[in-house]
Formats: sequence, C-alpha cells, structure tokens
Amino acid sequence: MTMSRMGSESLRLENVAALPAVHEKPSISVIGLGYVGAVSMACLAHLGFRMVGVDISLDKVRAIKEGRSPIVEARLGDLLREGVDAGLIDATQNLVAAVLDTDVTFMSVGTPTSPNGDCDLTYVRQASRAIGQALSLKSGFHVIVMRCSVPPGTTLDCVAPEIEAASGKKMGVDFGVCFNPEFLREGVAVADFYAPPKTVIGACDKRSEEIVSRIYSAVDERILFVSIEAAEMVKYADNVWHATKVAFGNEIGRLCKALAIDSHEVMNVFVKDLKLNLSPYYLKPGFAFGGSCLPKEVRAVAHLATDLGINLPLIQNLTASNDRHVDQAVRLLKPFEGQRIGFLGLTFKPATDDLRESPTLELMARLQAKGETLLAYDPNIAEGPHLQSQIDYVRHACPSQARLMDDLKSLTVQSADDVMANSDIVVVSHATDEFRAAVKARRPNVHVLDLARLFAELPAGDATYQGIAW
Repeated sequence: MTMSRMGSESLRLENVAALPAVHEKPSISVIGLGYVGAVSMACLAHLGFRMVGVDISLDKVRAIKEGRSPIVEARLGDLLREGVDAGLIDATQNLVAAVLDTDVTFMSVGTPTSPNGDCDLTYVRQASRAIGQALSLKSGFHVIVMRCSVPPGTTLDCVAPEIEAASGKKMGVDFGVCFNPEFLREGVAVADFYAPPKTVIGACDKRSEEIVSRIYSAVDERILFVSIEAAEMVKYADNVWHATKVAFGNEIGRLCKALAIDSHEVMNVFVKDLKLNLSPYYLKPGFAFGGSCLPKEVRAVAHLATDLGINLPLIQNLTASNDRHVDQAVRLLKPFEGQRIGFLGLTFKPATDDLRESPTLELMARLQAKGETLLAYDPNIAEGPHLQSQIDYVRHACPSQARLMDDLKSLTVQSADDVMANSDIVVVSHATDEFRAAVKARRPNVHVLDLARLFAELPAGDATYQGIAW
C-alpha cells in the first residue's frame, strides 16, 4: 500500500483544526445507476438532496430522467418519480459534467471478478480518471465516496492516485476520499437504506468525514468511523460471513436429508440462539447462494488469502460447497431424465430482476448441456433493454451459461400455470405466494423439487414433493 493505515489516520487528524462548518445539503452525483446507485439516488432525493446520476447506459439515464426505475425494486419507482417531479433528480452520460455540477460524488460502478479470481478494477480506474479530469477544472473542495466492493487498499492505492494524476491536485487538501460500504439487500433495498443495520465511514480527512456523516444523519445517528482500509474490509467480512451462513445451513440440510431428519426442525432450534449464532437470516437450508455480491466477494477474499500465503479452508472452499449444492439438485433430478423440467423463479432471489450468478441459471445450464427439455417463468423478468443487458452480462461473466443465455427468451413462458401445464417436474427457486398456489393446484402427476422451502409444514405423505435438503 502506498499509504499505511497509520498514514491515513494521521492525514485525517491533521485537518481537524481548520474545518468550516457544514450546514447546507451538498449536491451529490452518483456514478453507476445499477442496484446501489439507483436506490441511493432515489432515497437521498427523498431526504432533500439534489442528485445527478451518471451511467454509460442511455437506457438507464433515460429511465432515471423520466422517473422510472431501471430495475425491479420495491418502492424505487415511486421515489424516483417523486424526485424528478421535485426537480431533485437528473441523469446524464457525461461524468465530468456531473462532477462539476455537484459537491460529492458516490462511485457505485461494477467490480466483476477477473479471470484469475481477483477483483477487476477496470471501471473503478476509468471512473477515477474521469473524476480527476473534472476536478482539474474545478476550484472547490470535492468529496469522492467509494461505495462499490473492492479489495482493501484500493481506495488509497488506486482511486486516490488516479484522481491525483488526472487532476494535478492533492488528496486531503483539494479533494477528499471516503469509503462508505453499502448494506442493501436487493428486494428490500429502500427499507434497508432508511433503516440501515449500520453506517460505516472511512475518510482520508476530517472535513470529508463530516460532510459524508451529515448526509446520513437523517437515517443513522450512530455512525461508525474507521480507517478507509477497515471500511473496505468490513464489506468483504460481512458478505463472506453471509456466504458462510448459507453454505453451512445447506451442508446441515444435506446431512439431515441423508439421515431422514427434517433439517428445518433442526435449524429452527439452532437459530433461536441469537446470543451466539447471531442472525437467522441466511441460516435456513435452501438453494445455493448467488447474486452480485456473495460469489465474487468469496472469490476475492480467497484470492487475497492465496496472495498472502494464508490458509483459510472454509472461505477457500465456500465456492466448492456452493457448487456441490447445485450438484445435489442435479442428482435429485436424475430420475426425471428425458422428461419436461419447468422452473419457477430465475433470478438469484425473489423480489428482484437480477440474473447475475443465479444458481438456478447454473442448474438450468447443466441440465441443458445434458439435453433436457426446459421451460421457465419469473414474474420479475420482462422483455426489454434491461433484460438484454443482463443476458449479455451473464453470457460474458459465466461462460458455462452462454448457451442458456442465447436460448433464455425462447425458454420463458408467461405464467406459473404455463409451467405447471407443460412440465413433468417443476423446480421452485423462490418461496412466493404465487408459486405456493401453483404448487398446491398442480396436477397429481406433476412432481416438485423445492429449492426454497415453500411450506413451513412439509406436505405429509406426498411422494411427488421433495426439498433439496429436507
């Protein structure tokens, strides 16, 4: 690292004496209008901040400018419309102009996994250089807030140097940098923004710390201030722990299934221990973990451990354990080879349209490669530019799913009833009321493989129903 933790802490303390009071709401630009960026824009506008969104996608920019949500997320569309109507939300493809027009910039760009398992910082570097170009034209103090998940050291060793090189200015003097990890769950992200489990800020100087903390003062009065490196690591620690909980619950479920024990009966007791076992949220046996955060951050931490020569057996085998859970689903479907297999739910979890690293898609891809006949339905997947961009992303990021992405639109049907009417076995990935009703109303000869635990009480004596780990 070019700046040690001690160095960043010293830089913060040097600036304490000559701080001007910060009273007015700063205007905020948000680079990257995906799940984190769009939610942050809408929620902050609702709190009275003037927001300018930036994205390379013209479709996303148009959606934001028109007060439409570019993604499926509860309450997001209403808040965006409210912000646009109030004149507090705008969007552009011009990053430099957005930075020049605002006081604070949130960076929420993509950080995908590189071919060697490391974190790909291409978009972070590009955005940092563009921010620097804008700052070279600007005289006022500007704060850059990193919100995307990156390896510890990235903010001080990559973002800040790129901005300094492009702007000719000095961090902590002419501009500030902070790391402010987000803890938003897709599907309930708006609710999480207004009632955060914690708010963490790592800042290079006291002035930046004060500016960013005031932004969050309306939703959290107990902000946790740490070093930038610690703030970066908190995000990884949280998501690796969540991934660990999912894998642990699923391994217990597979063991219980082999012993003819109801795994949910076991785990319902386990999760009552809130003093030692912490949260029950991820600890119910279900399907493999997926999405935009857990898989890539498990890989990133495992790669980091390898680089440091540290042996972390659980973390470094979480992906293998997750893959074995997909293998379990393939094994349970083996007796139905040559029959029609339907899927209810495609995204990595309900209440979102996010297809990234969905374990259901991986399962479908494996079955497709074996020549199985597939069809699927997900109420959150709609034809349009956003779906196509997701398909393109998955095709690029998950080569094993490229063929499935080519055929996905032709495999999808318009309702759960269509799946039930044209399948011999139905695989259910989401525990929703719509899918519970469809399963209950199915024809007597239609089998069900439940990956999501649709019912608290298992259907007694039903030979056509089984769970993946119960």
